[in-house]
Amino acid sequence: MGFAALLWDVDGTLAETERDGHRRAFNRAFRQAGLSAHWDVDRYGDLLAITGGAERIGAYLTSEEGQPPDPQRVAALHASKQRHYADLVAEGELALRPGVRQLIEAAAAAGLRQAIVTTSGRGAVDALAKQLFADLLGAFDVWVCGGDVARKKPHPEAYRLALELLELDPREACAIEDSSAGLSAALGAGLPCVVSLSHYSAQEPGDRFAGAAAVVDQLGDGAEVLQGPPCQDGRITLSYLELLR
Repeated sequence: MGFAALLWDVDGTLAETERDGHRRAFNRAFRQAGLSAHWDVDRYGDLLAITGGAERIGAYLTSEEGQPPDPQRVAALHASKQRHYADLVAEGELALRPGVRQLIEAAAAAGLRQAIVTTSGRGAVDALAKQLFADLLGAFDVWVCGGDVARKKPHPEAYRLALELLELDPREACAIEDSSAGLSAALGAGLPCVVSLSHYSAQEPGDRFAGAAAVVDQLGDGAEVLQGPPCQDGRITLSYLELLR
């Protein structure tokens, strides 16, 4: 089967949103609600083991307060966090990671279909997209966000839904992720997957990425391949992704 589609994760893959965006937005929401909670860079890295923002808040409050919080309280905190995240994006606090724009553009020019597949809420993704790559929104045929599925990554449901909407066999596509949870989701859907390590995932043990077609430190010029065949062009290109399938 031919190479027909790229499926993109968002947080950590398109931009360093977890460390520089979501984490700071959670802290702003906590302060606004009068809570003393503050997630520093390392603490937030630990909390990323819990996928989904509302789930992260719920688990944290349960551990701190000894009982599950009221779901309406969690929902209110998460809605506040989403607003603060949109503000941070609008303030220009985030940027696309190296090589992301170039690869999206190359895929669009080659006629490949592209999809966003993320556990983040649609509002957060929309805010990021409009600020960082509004001119490329037409390159994406499908968005699958956290609210579209019952089970978030590492479960493969989001990727399976994206493939269904694209009407593609997984052998026709390639996923680009940054984390071991995302890799597990992609592999569970039968997709070959390239892992572009983010700030947090670079700290994970290498054996968690054993199933990846390749692991790289970034997608742009000067990309270092940490696992997989060498990249002769010095960056991750469509030709390199085709080689991995």
